[in-house]
Amino acid sequence: MPARINHESTEDYLETILILRNRNGNVRSIDIVNEMGFSKPSISIAMKKLRENGLIDMDRNGYISLTGEGLAIAERTYARHTLLTNCLVAIGVDPDTAAEEACRIEHVIDDDTYRKLLRYYETHIDPAGGTEG
Repeated sequence: MPARINHESTEDYLETILILRNRNGNVRSIDIVNEMGFSKPSISIAMKKLRENGLIDMDRNGYISLTGEGLAIAERTYARHTLLTNCLVAIGVDPDTAAEEACRIEHVIDDDTYRKLLRYYETHIDPAGGTEG
């Protein structure tokens, strides 16, 4: 049976892999260490668990890719993070604070609440559709 890791941690790791992939093209564990500020052993353990759970693949050169399931989770988490950050900034929250708080909220917000917030944002805050969420 695959080892399980914390739901929030899983989403954070997958989201980080997606962001790094979009930024750099390729992702290795050291990139995640540098981005997240965790130790090499912690990232190594987390990547092993993500592999065992079928959320990432790692080639013989250490390059990490998201599986279909991993990509779906990463994109969902990133969309939530983007929308929440944009909403918080729109109401006057400092962008750095907004990003930090969005990271916490993105893991617990209900799907229905997220959809309603997205609809509100697209209708009232950014009708031009400038959000990635």
